Amino acid sequence: MDKTQEWNDLAAQLCVDSIRASTAAASGHPTSSMSAADLLAVLFSDHLRFDVDDPKNLGNDRFVLSKGHASPLLFSVFKAIGAITDEQLLSFRRFGSPVQGHPAPVPEMPWVDVATGSLGQGLPVGLGMALAMRVDDLPGRVWVLMGDSEIVEGSVWECMATASYHQVRNLVGILDMNRLGQRGPTMLQWDGQRYAARAEAFGWRAIQIDGHDVEQIDAAYREAAGGEGPTLIVARTVKGHGVSFLADHEGWHGKALDDDQAKQAIEELGGIRHLTVTPPTPKLVSSPHLRDVGVALPSYDDEEATRKAFGDTLAALAARPDVVVLDGEVGNSTHTEEFQKAAPDRFFEMFIGEQNMLGTAVGLQALGKVPFAATFGAFLTRAYDFVRMAAVSRANLRLCGSHAGVSIGEDGPSQMALEDLAMMRAVHGSTVLYPADANCTAKLITAMADLPGVSYIRTTREKTPKLYDSDESFPIGGSKVVRMSSQDQVTIVAAGVTLFEALTAADQLVEESIRVRVIDAYSVKPIDGATLRKAFADTSVLLVVEDHWMQGGLGDAVLEALSAGGAGLAGRVIKLAVTEMPGSGKPEELREWAGISAAKIADAVRTALNG
Repeated sequence: MDKTQEWNDLAAQLCVDSIRASTAAASGHPTSSMSAADLLAVLFSDHLRFDVDDPKNLGNDRFVLSKGHASPLLFSVFKAIGAITDEQLLSFRRFGSPVQGHPAPVPEMPWVDVATGSLGQGLPVGLGMALAMRVDDLPGRVWVLMGDSEIVEGSVWECMATASYHQVRNLVGILDMNRLGQRGPTMLQWDGQRYAARAEAFGWRAIQIDGHDVEQIDAAYREAAGGEGPTLIVARTVKGHGVSFLADHEGWHGKALDDDQAKQAIEELGGIRHLTVTPPTPKLVSSPHLRDVGVALPSYDDEEATRKAFGDTLAALAARPDVVVLDGEVGNSTHTEEFQKAAPDRFFEMFIGEQNMLGTAVGLQALGKVPFAATFGAFLTRAYDFVRMAAVSRANLRLCGSHAGVSIGEDGPSQMALEDLAMMRAVHGSTVLYPADANCTAKLITAMADLPGVSYIRTTREKTPKLYDSDESFPIGGSKVVRMSSQDQVTIVAAGVTLFEALTAADQLVEESIRVRVIDAYSVKPIDGATLRKAFADTSVLLVVEDHWMQGGLGDAVLEALSAGGAGLAGRVIKLAVTEMPGSGKPEELREWAGISAAKIADAVRTALNG
C-alpha cells in the first residue's frame, strides 16, 4: 500500500473514531474533528517526532490542539499511536475518565501537555514551548492546530507579532479553515488568501493548501520544517468531511450523531478500522544536569520598594538555569530589567500583550522552565482567562503584579490594581502573597520559584521602610505578629503598604492607653488561620485594612479563616478597604480618602471600642 493510501485510510479511521466516541458520550464535536483528520493523520504518521512511551522526552516535538473542542480527534489519534485503548476512547466524557470533553494534562493523560478549550491560547503556549527548546538548544518543533473561529482572538495576533519579533523558527501553526463556526459561517469563511496575507503582514511565512489532499499536506509540513521563521499553514477543509449529510452543513457544531446517524456515517467512511501508526523517532537528547547552585539573595538595611526587591531577587535567581522571566514592556517599573542584565538569553520581552505573555509562560513551564511573568497588577485582569486555564493545565506559573492599590497615586484608577487579590485568590490551588518590605519580598520570591500551581505576588510602587532583617523566615501560609502585648484590645490585620499605616495607628493609640496587636498577613492565600483565630479570641475585635476593593481581598480571606476554624463571631470583624472609585492624588491623600490611612484606622479602633 502506498503512503497516500495509508494516510487516507488513517484519516478515515480518525473520523470514524471521532464519531464513535462522541456518539457513545451523546455529546462532543465530531464534525470539528473530521475537518482536521487528514491534517493529523499525515502529521503523526510522518512528521511529529514523538516517543509515545516517553511523552516528556526533551527530544520530542510538541503538538498543541488549540481547538480543544476537537478532542475526539486527538483521542482518536492517541488510540492510533497506541497511547490509549479503544475501550478508553469510548469512555469519552464519562465521569472519572481521563478522556475528557476538552484535553487536560491529568496524570493518566501524559501525552497532553496543557489544557485547551478556551480558544486563542494554543499558539501562545506553543510559542513558549518553542522558546524553551531554543533556550536548551533542543531539536524539537512545535505544531499547533487552530480553528478558524479562534483566530479572531487578539491573543493569536499578539503571539503572531511576538513570535516573529523573537525569530522563532520551530513553531508551525496549522489553520483548520473549515468555514463554519458555532452558530454559522466564520468571519472570512474560505478566504485563505486573506488569512495568508495577514500572517505574512505579521512576519510569518504562509502556505496555502487543500487540507484534505494528503500529498499537499505532506509537502507543506516538509516546507514548514525547513523554514527560517514561524510558519502558518492555511488548510482549506470541510467541516464534517467525508459524510454526505454532515459535510459543510450548518447546525452540527457541538452535536453528536445518534446511533442510526452514526451507523450511516461510518458506512460512508468505509467502516470501523483499528489501524496503528508509530510516529517518527525523536532525536536522543540527554536531560540537562541542573546542578545545585547557591543563590545569594539581596538584603536591605534601608527603605526600598518591594517591586525593586522583586527585580533584584530575580537577578539573583538567574544563577538557576531553569529560571526564565517575561515582562509586558514595563521592565523598568517591575524591575525585571535586573534579570535581563543578568541572563539576557532567558529574558523575554513580550511587549503590551499580557494574554500572550501568560500563555507563553505556560508553554515554557510545560518544558521544565521556571517562569516569572510580570506587569502592572491592573493589566493582569485582561489575561485572567489565561490564569484560569493555567490552573486547569496544572501549570506552575509565577506572576507579579506591581503598582497595586490607590497607593500608586497620581496615575489614577486605570493603573490601580484593586481587584487582583480577589481574582488570584479565586484561582484553584493558587498562592497569593503581599510583602510589606524588601527583605520579606526576597524570601517570598525565592519560595515562589519552587511552589506548585499558580502563585502571585503583589508589589508596591513606593519605597517602604525596612521592617525585617534579612535572616528572617517567611513560610508560605504564615504571618508575622509585629506588635503584641498582654493588654491588646483590638487586632489590626494588614499586608503590604497598609501594614505601615496600621503600625502608625498603633503608635498613636498607645498614647491613649489603647493597646493594639498588629499582624502582617503577608500570605493572603493560604492565610495563617491559627494566628488569626488566636488574636480574635484574645481581643474579640479584628480590624482588617487593605488597599483593595472591599470584595474578595484580605478582609474576606480573614473572615473565611475564622469561620473555617470554627471560631464563633461573637466579637466583631471590621473591614476597611476601598469602596469608591478613586481619582488621581498623592498616595497619602488617597489612603486618607479611602479610609485606610493611619488616622482612619485609629478612628475605627476607637469606634469599635466605644461602640
